[in-house]
Amino acid sequence: MFNFFKKKKEESENKILIECDENQIKINGLQVSFPIHLNTLKEVFGEPSKQEHDLLWRVVWDKLGIYADYGTWDNILNINFLLSSNHKLTHFPKKVFSGILKVNAKEVSGVDFKEFDLKKHKVQKLTYKNQKEPYSISLGKNFDFKEEIPKEKYLIKDLTEEIIEFNDFGFKLSIIQELMYTKELLKPKFDFNEFVKWYDKRKIDIEIEGYKPIDEVTQYFIDLPIPKRLALEVTEIYQDGGNDIYMQLLKFGEGDEDYWDIETASDAHKFPNLKKIILCYAKEHVFNELNDMGIEVEWI
Repeated sequence: MFNFFKKKKEESENKILIECDENQIKINGLQVSFPIHLNTLKEVFGEPSKQEHDLLWRVVWDKLGIYADYGTWDNILNINFLLSSNHKLTHFPKKVFSGILKVNAKEVSGVDFKEFDLKKHKVQKLTYKNQKEPYSISLGKNFDFKEEIPKEKYLIKDLTEEIIEFNDFGFKLSIIQELMYTKELLKPKFDFNEFVKWYDKRKIDIEIEGYKPIDEVTQYFIDLPIPKRLALEVTEIYQDGGNDIYMQLLKFGEGDEDYWDIETASDAHKFPNLKKIILCYAKEHVFNELNDMGIEVEWI
C-alpha cells in the first residue's frame, strides 16, 4: 500500500505541462522565454540527472524525458522532449516524455505535425537521418523573428522620488538581485544579450570581451537608481555565483570572481526589514559587521 501511494506521488511530481501560443510559453504555470537560463530550467524541472560536455553542453532530466543542448548556461535556445527510444542515440534521457505539450490550447504530443511557427518561438518534431518516426519534439527560439528593442529601454532616467544612496557597489548588486530578479519589482529586468544588441555607442564583441566585466554593463548598474520605497521589500539577501545579476555582469564567468565583493556592510542600515544574509562575494570583516547589526549571516 505504501509503495502504491509513493508511486502515485512520484507520477504526480513528474507531470509536466507545457503551454505555448504566439504570446507566451508556460511550464507548469511559470512563464518563460528564450533564451532561457539553466537556473530557470532547474526551477521548473528540478536538478538534472546529468550534465555532459562534448561540442556543446547537454543537460538531461532522465525521469522527465527532457534534455537541452547549450553553449552557455544563460543562453539556452531550445528544450527537447523525447518521444521514442528506438533510435539508440547516445546521451538521451532514459525515459520518454510523459507530460503534456499544448500548442494554442490543443495537445500535440501524439499529433502528426512537422512544425508550428509561433512568431517568437517554434515547436517542431525532430527525425533521425532518413527515418520517418520522430524521436523528439523541440521547443525553441524562432531565429526568423527579430524583436525590436525599445530605444529607451536601457536609458537611465532620473527618478522623481527619493533613491537609495549606496556606499558599496557589491552590496548594491545583491539588492538588485533581490529586487530585479527575485521579486521582479525593479524594472526593466536587465538582459545582457539584449543590452549588447541595444547599445549603439560602439560594438560590444561578446566572444572577445565576455571573459571580464564589460565597462558599459557595469556602469549601467552603477548608475541605476533604486527607489527608497523598495528598501522595505528586502528581507533577506542570498549571494550565489549563479545569481542572475552576476550572470549579467560577466558572460563567461567561473563563479569564483572577486569583482563584486562587498567591502563594507554600512548599506545594510538602509534596509530596516533585512534579517538574513547568505554571503558568497564579501570580504571577511563584512561577516562580523553584519553580525554586530543583529542580522543573521552565514557563508554559502
